Amino acid sequence: QVQLVESGGGLVQPGGSLRLSCSASGSPNIKAMGWYRQAPGKERELVAIITSSSDADYADSVKGRFTISRDNAKNTVDLQMDGLKPEDTAVYYCKGTYLDARDYWGQGTLVTVSS
Repeated sequence: QVQLVESGGGLVQPGGSLRLSCSASGSPNIKAMGWYRQAPGKERELVAIITSSSDADYADSVKGRFTISRDNAKNTVDLQMDGLKPEDTAVYYCKGTYLDARDYWGQGTLVTVSS
């Protein structure tokens, strides 16, 4: 059974940093891993995505501030978030896209940016 578990959310002041981690278990056949977020009253949106060959892409709103990284051996993906802004406040979700084209989601972790 595939399971993704996020960790690392919390409360941080504007300009601060947080690091989110996601660990996937149950299958090694992950094609891509990504981070998405959903703010209150808004749709879920892509934050960053990384392939098994470490090609990464970012939403324009986080480019230059967030960095996604992946450890294929451990099936983990991290999101380093620097220069956080209040508008980054959201529930952050990890998603794994597997070789059979199925997507699996984590349960989400809350990030709150506030003074």
